[in-house]
Amino acid sequence: MRSKYTDVNFVPVRNINNGFIILDNNEKVTGVKIMPKNIFILDQSSMANTISGIKDLYNIIDYEFWLVAADRPVDIHVYLSQLELLYNNTQSPIKRKLIMEDINKANMFMNNNVVDTEYFLLFKHRDQELLQKRIRSLINQFASAGMMAYQITNDDARIILDNFLNGGQTTKFGTVIS
Repeated sequence: MRSKYTDVNFVPVRNINNGFIILDNNEKVTGVKIMPKNIFILDQSSMANTISGIKDLYNIIDYEFWLVAADRPVDIHVYLSQLELLYNNTQSPIKRKLIMEDINKANMFMNNNVVDTEYFLLFKHRDQELLQKRIRSLINQFASAGMMAYQITNDDARIILDNFLNGGQTTKFGTVIS
């Protein structure tokens, strides 16, 4: 399918479904989202165990994979609204001052496009059953290393694609009215 409006023809993505990016050649890209862990605040033994577990994890992977770091915009609108309600319902001048400082700090974050960095380990194959087996294995291996991981969601897949194809800008499609 050729598009006269955008140059999407080089992107081999057909669909995103159930945490799988389905390519035009019927291969599926999926993986796990890895929850970050600050090992530097752990005691020496726990830090060594985590590092050893991660080494073991990488040593059992016998297929092509990609480690991806993707930025996701942080949305604190709800938190900001709650602060504003609290400010309006507080009578104490000292508490109002502290709440206003938090509101100002939240606005600073919003105005500076603060992002949260997320980490993914991705891989591809045609066989969905094999992909599910790899996902379960990785989740268990990360758990053995003291880390949390879970299968990517459709939203995660879109964030990854947006980061690589749109310079991190979220794509929002709406109804076209003629």
